Parts: sequence; C-alpha cells; structure tokens
Amino acid sequence: MTDARDTAVAALIALAHSPRWRDRADAGHGLACFADVPAAREVLLGLVLDAEDTAVTDVTAKALLRRGDATGLAVVCAATAGAEGEQHDHLYAALWDVLGVFERDRDAALATCRALADDPAQDDRVRSGAAAVGADLAAFQPVLRAGLPKVTAE
Repeated sequence: MTDARDTAVAALIALAHSPRWRDRADAGHGLACFADVPAAREVLLGLVLDAEDTAVTDVTAKALLRRGDATGLAVVCAATAGAEGEQHDHLYAALWDVLGVFERDRDAALATCRALADDPAQDDRVRSGAAAVGADLAAFQPVLRAGLPKVTAE
C-alpha cells in the first residue's frame, strides 16, 4: 500500500508545479490528504503561500483545516507566520470559513494551536504561527455555540 501512496503523492507534487492555478489548487486539495507524508508537507506550505493566485491558497488551506488534526493545522500555522497582505487575509478567511461555524471545531483547533505553540519539536514557523492563530481563534465567536437557548415555536 505504501507504493500506491508514494505514487499518488509524487503525482500530486508534480501537479503542484503546474503553471495553471486550477491544477495547483487541485494538487493542494489532494495533497491535504497526505499532509502526514514529509514530502507533501513543504509542497503544501508552498501551495498555501502560492504567489500567483490566492484561489490556490483558499482551496489548500481549507482542505488542510478540514482534516481537523494537528498535521493540517500545523501547515496553515506555518504559512500564517510568513504570510503578508492579501495572502494573510485569505488564510484568516479560510480559518473563519472552516472554524467559525461550530464552537466545538474552534475550541478543538484552539487547543491544538496551544499544543503546537508549546511543542519544542515543532519548527519556529509552526510555533509562532500557532501562537498567533490561537490568539485570533480565541476571539472568534462561532455561529453555532453550545448553550444557546433553544428556539421554540409558539
């Protein structure tokens, strides 16, 4: 099974270097499934910080965040540490789109950010990005929160 995964990652990495933004966006979406593979991680970071088209940033960041785990969130956190201007805005829009609906998703990501920021095994980009993202997530007010009063029909 490892050979099939390696082949898939290699094909997606090749697609990530396409001059066409749609190809790069598709590669980011597909590679997010393989974020645990070291060869995919740096390519994913490059796609999240795609210099040519923020649509690639949007698709890749959302796919990584929808994984709902530390691996995907770590790549997005590392990207936020180096993002500026419009890319920074797009990364935070992706964070809101994925983590701004359910309080439980925001809370889980916030706990993961805190763990990543405190983990000496993480590189500096991940730690600093996780600290910044965690601080911002703490200010998010998700649309659907636990403990909201029930609406009853009269």
